[in-house]
Amino acid sequence: MNEAKEALRNIEQNYKLFQQQQFTFIGALQHTRENAHDMIRPVASINQVQSYMDHHCNNATDRRILTMFLNICNDLSKLCHKLETMRSGNSVTNGILEKCKLLLSHSNDLSAIRAKYPHDVVNHLSCHEAKNHYGGVVSLIPIVLDCMKEWVAHMEKLPQRMLYNVSGGSAISEKKAPQEAPARAATSQTPHSGHLENQISTSNKDNVQVQGNEHVWKKNLNDAEKRSGKHKGPWKPPGRHA
Repeated sequence: MNEAKEALRNIEQNYKLFQQQQFTFIGALQHTRENAHDMIRPVASINQVQSYMDHHCNNATDRRILTMFLNICNDLSKLCHKLETMRSGNSVTNGILEKCKLLLSHSNDLSAIRAKYPHDVVNHLSCHEAKNHYGGVVSLIPIVLDCMKEWVAHMEKLPQRMLYNVSGGSAISEKKAPQEAPARAATSQTPHSGHLENQISTSNKDNVQVQGNEHVWKKNLNDAEKRSGKHKGPWKPPGRHA
């Protein structure tokens, strides 16, 4: 989970740099759309941006900013697939990842999505045409970042036993815990068992000694009674009458 959170932070840092150059990005889209004679339809998919860069980009500045946008989208897509393999979530977290995968699909229509407050990327578009043509493409990255942060927040609330890291580290340690518990219990009980055996042994020794003393006492008493003529039958110890 920490590795995924670190990757998400790195993407956010790259996006902040990209966001500072939003006007450059819009300018690059404008130039490439003109070169492609594609000024009517909005920029509505990642595939469209890729096509503009590959076939209609004529200067290094436009290529650099378009490449930056595509790289961030690619990093988000990789992270999305990585998150799928890290933890088994619930219907909420699985739904969030499905939404991210759909948004990052290269053929998905982005024209209707809009990033809302606190994001202001749409508000920075300079005119009505720009809002209609570029509102979706500038909203894509902030919306996906919000979804992934929401996924992390939900997953951190789930029980740790649901973790099954593909690397096997956490999974192995957690699987071993229940197996080692009986062994630890047996080990912890060993001194107690030994102490109990010592107690039983001591008790047996004491019983033997008491019985031996009782036998001597009974014999001496019977002998005394025989001498005095008062012996009237078998002797019974005090406190043991039926």
